[in-house]
Amino acid sequence: METFDTASEAGVETGTRTVSERERARKQLQNRRDFASHVVAYTVINAFLVGIWAFTGAGYFWPAWVLGCWGAGLVLHAWDTFLHQPITEADIDAELHRQAH
Repeated sequence: METFDTASEAGVETGTRTVSERERARKQLQNRRDFASHVVAYTVINAFLVGIWAFTGAGYFWPAWVLGCWGAGLVLHAWDTFLHQPITEADIDAELHRQAH
């Protein structure tokens, strides 16, 4: 006998959408909120670091290291949040078809 820990594992329908669709939508919303928090932290902390740099004499622009490295992480987070698509059944079928020929 097969048991499910959650309704989403069972594919239970709520209205016109399955619970797993709702879970994917909830996860996407959470990812977007997490990204927004990341952008706010990046902006506030780096503005503070640039302020320290300016207040201490504005010599070598050392905040560029933090801006650049953290910015690269922010770009990867943006890609994962907005551009990365989950693997669908159609993707799997297309790959199986490609391998067969």
